[in-house]
Amino acid sequence: MSRGKKLDIFIGADIEDGWAEIESPRKTVVANEILEPSKHSLLFKKEKRRGKVVTIVGEFQLQESDSEAILKMLKKKLGCGGTIKDGWMEFQGEPRDKLRALLVQEGFKFRQGH
Repeated sequence: MSRGKKLDIFIGADIEDGWAEIESPRKTVVANEILEPSKHSLLFKKEKRRGKVVTIVGEFQLQESDSEAILKMLKKKLGCGGTIKDGWMEFQGEPRDKLRALLVQEGFKFRQGH
């Protein structure tokens, strides 16, 4: 290429070209029924995000206000950050043993082997 010429490159698409936004379905289905803590069957998952470990526990089927209150209490007692996404609670780090003890104390049950 010589220095005097410019390339005419167009990157992108017009909406009129037939492009449409595709919405991916949720990974999990949020249940409509609300269970009491003793009827839950929770399990643990562990993921790495940006090089850091995230502990995921769930799936909770509680009212939003109840799950927010439980999350707030757990974060305070564990001393770590966390959030709720699609009925699963996510915690920074690996507080699995302490988390299990606190949830059993609140009346939750776990699947066998978790």
